[in-house]
Amino acid sequence: MTGTYQLQRPRSLAEQAAEQIRGRIVRGDFALGEALSETTLAAELGVSKTPIREAFLRLKTEGLVDIQPQRGTFVFQMTADEVRALSDFRDVLETAALVFAMRRDARALGHALGLIVADMRSALAARRPDQYRELDGLYHQRIIEHAANTFLWGSYETIAFRVQSLRNRLSQDESLNARSFEEHKVLARLVGRGETARAKAFLSRHIGTTAADYRRLLRRSGAARG
Repeated sequence: MTGTYQLQRPRSLAEQAAEQIRGRIVRGDFALGEALSETTLAAELGVSKTPIREAFLRLKTEGLVDIQPQRGTFVFQMTADEVRALSDFRDVLETAALVFAMRRDARALGHALGLIVADMRSALAARRPDQYRELDGLYHQRIIEHAANTFLWGSYETIAFRVQSLRNRLSQDESLNARSFEEHKVLARLVGRGETARAKAFLSRHIGTTAADYRRLLRRSGAARG
């Protein structure tokens, strides 16, 4: 008998370790620039050092760790110029995706974003900044998804974890969350009305403002290099 069901390949210990360490970096459990101990992580995750080393290599390709020969592995840091460059790249990707998605079906994208905005409102009311920032990431991911362009999605994946990691480190500032919520609400409304030019310009400004917030965060934390 044939069918479409396929068994998933069991994940390796390195993949499982990478997932655990990635989650901790993105959530902000580790400080930017913090040294990561192979021995400590191996003990905490119940594996040998080999899967941890392999996990570090995976996380390096995602921009989440910096492996320095003879020194060790560290959570990523960014200079102000690197944050600006990351923001510029986001701007190019997300505004292009927004235009493509609105050409395909602006109402569908507007509806999808509106649903997330409703959940954001609930997260803020419940004082759940962690949940709010997860929804923030999902909101921007929906824009990429609705563009239905595999090349855009592939490019977005190269920065998504680093962007979410920075985003989560802003989540304790209630004033930033409140401003962010209003901006996401306005953008969803513009998209739903099919106002492509205004939506694109608004998204670009939103990304630029967020980048400025990142730079201030890094200066306060002393995590910025250069």
